[in-house]
Amino acid sequence: MENCLFCKIAAGEIPSNKLYEDDQILAFHDIDPQAPVHFLVIPKQHVDSAACLEETDSALVGHIFAVIARLCKELGCEDGYRVVTNVGEDGGQSVKHLHFHVLAKRSLAWPPG
Repeated sequence: MENCLFCKIAAGEIPSNKLYEDDQILAFHDIDPQAPVHFLVIPKQHVDSAACLEETDSALVGHIFAVIARLCKELGCEDGYRVVTNVGEDGGQSVKHLHFHVLAKRSLAWPPG
């Protein structure tokens, strides 16, 4: 997608503070962290949101969550963490590229904002 911020980050056109990268996904620190640990995980292939996922994307989503678990273990998030994906404007999605926020190292109230 030509003007997609996260596609540009995935392509290396915009720098990011990377935590993890492979041929399918990229994890990087959020530029406006809402918790002591706050990073994003995105697929390198453009997908608008979770609403666009199909069953054929199950391996990709499984890989994303396996990497999230590994990164949280490496970052010492043993007391817990939250994984969030926003869908659409009313859901709070500000970048129309599937991404997962991972927040940890503070108490995360429920229900969220």
